[in-house]
Amino acid sequence: MLFTKEEYQERLRKTRERMQQAGIDLLLATHPANMNYLTGYDGWSFYVHQGVLVSLQDEPIWFGRGMDANGAKLTTWLKTEDIRPYKDDYVQSATKHPMQSLAEIIREKGWERATLGLEMDQFYFTHRAYVELEKSLPKCRFHDANLLVAMVRQIKSDREIQLIKQAGKIAERVMKTAMDAIEVGVRECDAVAKISYAQIAGTSEYEGDYPAIVPLLMAGKATNTPHLTWSDRRFQNNEAVILELAGVYKHYHAPMARTLFLGTPSSWIQETARVVIGGLEKTLEYIKPGVTCEQVEQRWREAIAGSKIVKESRLGYSYGLNYPPDWGEQTASMRPGDKTELKPNMTFHVIPGIWLEEMGFEVSQAIRVTERGCEAVYNYPRELVVK
Repeated sequence: MLFTKEEYQERLRKTRERMQQAGIDLLLATHPANMNYLTGYDGWSFYVHQGVLVSLQDEPIWFGRGMDANGAKLTTWLKTEDIRPYKDDYVQSATKHPMQSLAEIIREKGWERATLGLEMDQFYFTHRAYVELEKSLPKCRFHDANLLVAMVRQIKSDREIQLIKQAGKIAERVMKTAMDAIEVGVRECDAVAKISYAQIAGTSEYEGDYPAIVPLLMAGKATNTPHLTWSDRRFQNNEAVILELAGVYKHYHAPMARTLFLGTPSSWIQETARVVIGGLEKTLEYIKPGVTCEQVEQRWREAIAGSKIVKESRLGYSYGLNYPPDWGEQTASMRPGDKTELKPNMTFHVIPGIWLEEMGFEVSQAIRVTERGCEAVYNYPRELVVK
């Protein structure tokens, strides 16, 4: 196992503590990262219904498609009797649904009157799943527990920080690969192929993993927006290229954004880079335990005061263990109104991206909050790269 059983038990203890505080007797975790965090389960099976049932006393129960049960036996610390598969005729059926099978387990365990916490706003929990649970468990009370496990995940263990730093070493290689691959006349898809190879190959000491977000690459006019991917278009002279990539190890991420300019950058992009990078540096110096997310964002605005730069989106967000389609944890965001207090071993992707109508600029830093400040999880120059 990637972690000791004692660490998994500590995660369960903290999860149950939050369950009790919320008045929840039984929790259904369907987010793949939450399943992994609590049990170690790791498989590309999240396109069908699956989950982990956590009660206040009994051992967790994994339920999922029958053909994935052996995967649960291989990757989790759970006992075989706590791995409960459903038959394949429940899969994508017009008449049967996996939540009906889950309801049978809940009734069998005597939990049919429980207050059941559900991750109601997660990618893999559907409206029909909720409806089927309502029909099958009429005596249950349902409670929104969308971020319950994610809040436990916010503060990483030392072992998790080690994995993130290993991902950071991969991130350094991935970004260097990108910078070397992008040249005038090269197709975007060919550059991304090399980036993806570097992500999976990892380092000579350990392998990489698939990222929760594919390589994001915006060139030329497309730099005015942050979430586009590649095409067979060829890079042109005198254009910017924005890259948002990640190194990943055992599903732990180290995200990084950088901007490359092919040719001679305009005075606008040079000045934007100067202001944004300077503002980022001052913001990172300010980060320490005890300050809040909104105070960090306020420090960013103070750092760039007097410039023409305006950033309307959040400055950063928590990250760590994750699966597609997002490496963000959905918990804390560096923006006005978020009073989350920073604590040691929280991790944030600080990304002051600027997207204007004609052009954009991105640079970022993934960090860990330390006892006295913060530290970068990778070592890669924060600069506008010119080729």
